[in-house]
Amino acid sequence: MIDRVVLVKLKKEHATPDGRAEVAREALRVLRPLPGVVSVVAGRPADAAAEASWDVSITIRFRSLDDFGLYRAHPDHRRFVDEYLAPRSEVRKAWSFEVVDQGRAGQGAREGA
Repeated sequence: MIDRVVLVKLKKEHATPDGRAEVAREALRVLRPLPGVVSVVAGRPADAAAEASWDVSITIRFRSLDDFGLYRAHPDHRRFVDEYLAPRSEVRKAWSFEVVDQGRAGQGAREGA
């Protein structure tokens, strides 16, 4: 499995509780039905340290990097990023991670998380 982790810093006029909630809801609405997507979660900062740096987190799970590639090129994804998210955001950072299978992970892999 692959997790695509996206962090978004919104422009000041959108960096409000309502603005954050709207972006999270729209991400779920648009991204969940896209091909290759296993799941999507979106969240707002839970503490002051997170809020100082980011306004919204979006994590999209895929079975493979190939599925991520299909999603990334999909027109609905491009519209969400280019036409909806870009005008509202100052900074967007994204990374992909291979998810550790917890059934095979040793105790050390869970510590400190």
